[in-house]
Amino acid sequence: MREAIAMWRNTRLVVLTAVSASLYAGLLIPFKVLPLIPGVTELRPANAIPVVCSFLFGPAGAWGAAIGNLIGDFFGGIGPGDFFGFAGNFLYGFVPYMGWRALGGGEPLPRSPAQWIAFVGVVALAAAACALIVGWGLNLLGFVPFAVLANIIFFNNFVMAAVLSPLLLLALYPRVRQAGLRYDDIAHVPARRRAWRRVGLAVVAVATIGGFIVGNLLSTGQIEIAALATNPPGTRAAQVGVGVAPFIALIGLGIWLL
Repeated sequence: MREAIAMWRNTRLVVLTAVSASLYAGLLIPFKVLPLIPGVTELRPANAIPVVCSFLFGPAGAWGAAIGNLIGDFFGGIGPGDFFGFAGNFLYGFVPYMGWRALGGGEPLPRSPAQWIAFVGVVALAAAACALIVGWGLNLLGFVPFAVLANIIFFNNFVMAAVLSPLLLLALYPRVRQAGLRYDDIAHVPARRRAWRRVGLAVVAVATIGGFIVGNLLSTGQIEIAALATNPPGTRAAQVGVGVAPFIALIGLGIWLL
């Protein structure tokens, strides 16, 4: 996470953040006419862009995803839920590069079965972390039930990224590498033992999976927090808000360790 803050001191990374944000927003806006949940989310082929930019530009791609999503939201109606969209999309653009690096995956052009498993795994984790943050936040505000929104966002993110990002990386990564514009070419990557990075990745994975399971169970009424049992039916905002909050905090810890 320290790298995500330090990168703002590097002019080239700031420019790559702007490029990532512009590309993401430019591909999001035309699909606002195909909503899955009106005013909340829509069909998003552009969801491959944060993953691609993450592997290319590291934390710059993460900030680009967050800012680009916010720009896109201006064309669908801005509101308090956009704070969670910003945070969720930041994770969506942060986890792929950091997770891949923690696993020691090398260039993100998988060839062996083990590399494909690692690649799909970090993409799925990024999609789930984004969906968890956005689903929890908008449920907390009482807008959409967690079990509806989080699962739709995860499916939308993961399918688009898993199908399109390997093809885009195959075309773009060698050219970006040749131009010396990868994050690893531009930034000074701080030395940290891979073991700590893997601990961080494991914490993010456990917290995300656990948060998803608990959030769905609370949202559908299969489990309840006894102290909040009088909460009226509907989005079950208090149940999900309180029950998933510890997992959100654990994700923050894991991201810091990455």
